[in-house]
Amino acid sequence: MLHLETVTEDQVTVFFLANLLNTTTDMQVISGILFHFLGGFASGSFYIPYKKVKGWAWESYWLVGGLFSWLFIPFLAAFLTVPDFMEIITHTPARVLVWTYIMGLLWGIGGLTFGLAMRYLGLSLGMSVALGLTSAFGSLVPPIYRDLFTNSSQNTFSGMLQTSGGQIVLVGVLVCLAGILICGRAGKMKENELSDDQKKASINEFDIKKGLLVAIISGVLSACFNFGIEAGSAMSEMAVARGTNPLFQNNVIFVVVLWGGLTTNFIWCILLNIRNKSFGDYTNTQTPIRKNVLFAALAGTIWFLQFFFYGMGESKLGNGSSSWILHMAFIILISNLWGIGLKEWKGVSRKTFGTILTGIVVIVLSVLLVGYGNSLGA
Repeated sequence: MLHLETVTEDQVTVFFLANLLNTTTDMQVISGILFHFLGGFASGSFYIPYKKVKGWAWESYWLVGGLFSWLFIPFLAAFLTVPDFMEIITHTPARVLVWTYIMGLLWGIGGLTFGLAMRYLGLSLGMSVALGLTSAFGSLVPPIYRDLFTNSSQNTFSGMLQTSGGQIVLVGVLVCLAGILICGRAGKMKENELSDDQKKASINEFDIKKGLLVAIISGVLSACFNFGIEAGSAMSEMAVARGTNPLFQNNVIFVVVLWGGLTTNFIWCILLNIRNKSFGDYTNTQTPIRKNVLFAALAGTIWFLQFFFYGMGESKLGNGSSSWILHMAFIILISNLWGIGLKEWKGVSRKTFGTILTGIVVIVLSVLLVGYGNSLGA
């Protein structure tokens, strides 16, 4: 405590500067959390417009929406926020571009199966399982990689075992797996309780076995987006050095990562168009083509906004792993609120509804545990 009778002018200056610094730090944290919430809201909500598409096969509206998600909107965002972003990309070392693109390819498979998870499980169950796994693998794979393939002694899996933060992260991963099992149990209970007509009333193609399989694949590979951001960090550093607002520094990385995602999803959707003979969807006048394109474009734009705001949140909070975990937590919360609002669990028993709520709470708890562990320096 400062005693007024002994305070010097220099001490007063230091005191007020320290408080100003603390206030600035608090505001950064609050704004970072707000940006992550907006990103989570966008991600948890993007699939809603797809439900308004009429008469098109899944692969048709997924591809149209994807062109906005992975190509048009990322380019527009980079153009508006990162001066000369294409020049930055062309001056980036080939090795950085290749690894960023490869992470995008792998993430693209995760994103593709993520869409299938929503298709077979719905928003609530599908996002809980997929994103729970994404948060777990997003925290575990990088330190395991550093142990096996680098000479780094920092942020390794073996190091996690020896620190309190690392141990908390591992406990969080185990809790996450428990939450996923509980959610899977709730899905099985729902399948046993409801008739086929009741299931299709909220989720047209509900299938617990297919849904859990693709949700697991999605959860594992979707974590590659976070790895892609780390792989392309040289581009964001170059952008900031050229005068880009740090809030938008990741937008140039997203362009390259999403090229990879576009490649995977474009090839798969075209193959499905060929196999299912659904190419005619794009010109079928018996369907509301303009509305379908509009809703698919809206879904794709909302989808990209999750990473637009994620990049802003990470620039405020730093610590990529903890930012990623916080992002996942908000998505799980928002998507489950939508799932309940859209009555995806209508008609189930109290026991089943209580089971899915328990699973959701456990997964959110695991995400918070992993984030806390990372904040301690896992």
